[in-house]
Amino acid sequence: MGLTIKQTAHYVPPKVVTNDDLTTMMDTSDEWISSRTGIKQRHIAQDEQTSTLAIKVAQQLLEKANCPAEKIDFIIVATMSPDYLTPATAAIVQGKIGAKNALAFDINAACSGFIYALTLADKLLATYHCGIVIGAEVLSKLVDWQERSTAVLFGDGAGGVLVEQSPQAALIAEDLAAYGQDGDTLTAGYQPVNSAFSNDQTDKHKYYFEMDGRAVYRFATHEVPASIERAIAQTTWQLNDVDWFILHQANGRILTSIAHHLGVPEEKFLSNVAKYGNTSAASVPLLLDEAVTTGRIKRGQKLILSGFGGGLTTATTAIVF
Repeated sequence: MGLTIKQTAHYVPPKVVTNDDLTTMMDTSDEWISSRTGIKQRHIAQDEQTSTLAIKVAQQLLEKANCPAEKIDFIIVATMSPDYLTPATAAIVQGKIGAKNALAFDINAACSGFIYALTLADKLLATYHCGIVIGAEVLSKLVDWQERSTAVLFGDGAGGVLVEQSPQAALIAEDLAAYGQDGDTLTAGYQPVNSAFSNDQTDKHKYYFEMDGRAVYRFATHEVPASIERAIAQTTWQLNDVDWFILHQANGRILTSIAHHLGVPEEKFLSNVAKYGNTSAASVPLLLDEAVTTGRIKRGQKLILSGFGGGLTTATTAIVF
């Protein structure tokens, strides 16, 4: 038994913040941001939390699949920006949609999180029948809005899939990796020790995103192609057999570099980074749903889904949609 993707969905907050809007908040310009990242705008939550976005995606999935919430066996939410440390965002979703029979938990593998969660769902479907996997982020709460090197990059959103047990597995290969020795290259959300017995003097600014941009770029452009090649090697495919590459939308230049490294036409790498920026765990399912909804991705096509980011981590799956 294996996994098949029954439905896809996504949701983004209505507020759009353009590059020009950011020029009123910091020393930057549309040209500076666009030329370095490919990002033109991003969606930013105002009155919505990470669970709010995830709930909207879960509700869409149930409606599209005509599936009662009671039939859902598990809910996994991939996020690095949860509402709380506890309860899990997935548990909040479970309660709000009435999926009373579902187990629920979060995972945090940052921008690789959705792919990690999808591979976990594949294993759960050896026992269970139906589940929901969501990547959801409100990264805007982890951003220092005066720091242009990071603030211009991130946006908020959520995407997800409803998966079912299938005798003909759609997920046919996976490659997951972690590079914890380089974890301090990209950090956010530091939680200081705060007790009567502590003398933690860590700079509170470490709560916000801190990133060595050059190191992350080198990591992504070297390790992501290697992960994709390892996943492909587990299949009977060649790289040119892949219909679409759905990669984490971190930066337009990174996507171009990965395509060139693999020797694959850049047109096969779908992208919406210009509209949404980097939405971490939400970016792959958000892009997947947009491509399915517009008819670019069709049943039977071969897909590579790949995420990369904080941890540091990479994650790739080969899927027949």
